Amino acid sequence: MTCTPPQLPEHPALTNDTSMLTRRFGKEVTNYFSGSRLNRYSFLRSDAAFLGKAATSPHARFMALDDLRPLVVDGKRLALLSYGEVEGVLGPSCAVRGSDEERVRAFDSSKVASEVQVVFLGTAAGAGHDHDDDVVWESSEHGVVRGRPYFAIDVSRARGGGETEGDLVREAWVKSQGEKNMWVALDTRSLTLHSEHAAMFAQARSVIDWNTRNRFCAGCGRANLSVEAGYKRVCPPTDLKDAAAPSDADAPVPVVLPDCPTRHGVSNTCFPRTDPTVIAAVVSSDGERMLLGRQSRWPPHWHSNLAGFLEPGESVEEAVRREVWEEAGVRVGRVVLHSTQPWPYPSSLMIGAVAEALPGDGETIHLNDGELESATWFTVDEVRTALAQTPGAMTEPAPKEYIEGDLRVPPPQAIANRLMTAVVEGYLTGNAKI
Repeated sequence: MTCTPPQLPEHPALTNDTSMLTRRFGKEVTNYFSGSRLNRYSFLRSDAAFLGKAATSPHARFMALDDLRPLVVDGKRLALLSYGEVEGVLGPSCAVRGSDEERVRAFDSSKVASEVQVVFLGTAAGAGHDHDDDVVWESSEHGVVRGRPYFAIDVSRARGGGETEGDLVREAWVKSQGEKNMWVALDTRSLTLHSEHAAMFAQARSVIDWNTRNRFCAGCGRANLSVEAGYKRVCPPTDLKDAAAPSDADAPVPVVLPDCPTRHGVSNTCFPRTDPTVIAAVVSSDGERMLLGRQSRWPPHWHSNLAGFLEPGESVEEAVRREVWEEAGVRVGRVVLHSTQPWPYPSSLMIGAVAEALPGDGETIHLNDGELESATWFTVDEVRTALAQTPGAMTEPAPKEYIEGDLRVPPPQAIANRLMTAVVEGYLTGNAKI
């Protein structure tokens, strides 16, 4: 049994790539959760006319998350719904109904908790799927937009009577598709989604999770509002929650809220966060061993690369040296970046590196911060054997050729696996396949 990387799409710009950079450093690595074929069209997130037309068209597809779990078919494909299958759960104030300016004027903080979050993911064209190239849109200010539009919705908000939005969406799916294709709630760490769907899920999960965690303004503490199709949150200046309706007016008069610092300055709004995290394949100074750590919560004999969050005012190289020393007491010299991986639990960017330990005492292990249960130097051959005996997902059992007690490592969907594979296949000597 061999450990092969998941089949990930190559970026069109890299087809038949013979660039100087590729000749010097090897092919670009696309890790699981990346490689999306969607054009995110960030400048269309404020185009209310485009969003409204795109979302309500028969070409639109919606991915739904229920408590951040994607609803899928056969465990490998997202259940992508039509507008008609989700229309019943989209509230009147969602991102695809009206402009952000209108939604700010109609802001009612008492309804924020029940708002169904909608996120514009982008459009897909040029991949030859479902005639995506044939779908053409006219945007308000940016000309023609090509491709099938994709959205994500959070269906976990409760409705009156005990029925959830998720229940209604599931009912619509079963009615249109039949029981045999009924949705299942995917274990978000089983990593079984098809690579293109995994990339779409990563984008949606991180953005929806960020919106869920940031429903209150960091400047004044009052409820805020999701705008820009899910990619910003603003603190509205008025609120209809306690509005009074004069007898001579049909509409209530909103209450003017106290000033908030987030309404001043350039780009002083709330944006989605990404948490940079370094992860490194640490190799001994002679190139014959690899340093791996183990946490007590992992399955028996599992080890992985050392990792940790990048701190403010710290370079990636400095963070690798600090984390390796704090966790294992090993001192690292040269650090080279290898590849990156979005990790939507909830919003990390794994920055993968290969690092070389300093010779002599620099390779002595000492668990300084107590975060790891153990850290061990394994030979490159031991790591190579473990990679060859690694199943395709975290939830799968070890293969029959595995000998109990031998090293086990993460599956190929994890960047840790790709870093180890790069080392055993000759990354340090310039002969790596990936």
